[in-house]
Amino acid sequence: MKTRIERLAIPGLRWALGLVVLLESVRFALSAAAGHQFGKTGLPPWIPPALGGSEAVAALLFLAPAARVVGGYALLCIFAVAIGIHFLHGQFDVGGLVVYGMAVIVCMAHRDSGGAA
Repeated sequence: MKTRIERLAIPGLRWALGLVVLLESVRFALSAAAGHQFGKTGLPPWIPPALGGSEAVAALLFLAPAARVVGGYALLCIFAVAIGIHFLHGQFDVGGLVVYGMAVIVCMAHRDSGGAA
């Protein structure tokens, strides 16, 4: 029999991750400062809203029980694109994105254990 903390661990991780990614992606998509900083990269100005908006939608899907697998895969793809953009611009501090990605994988791997995840 699982203890209460074992039953709450993965759903808690999924909710914490989903809400953090949702809030950060909305902030990135709507922030004028992020757009200005991103503009220095030479990429089109529509990239931050598109990337942030798609990440927000993926985070919402990840939080919805019926769509969490689709949302998880979408988040992994978006994180990979973000890491690629960072690398192409010589920005190698992508540890947060890697940790987010691994947390998504953990949540997806445990989606059927105990039914509540």
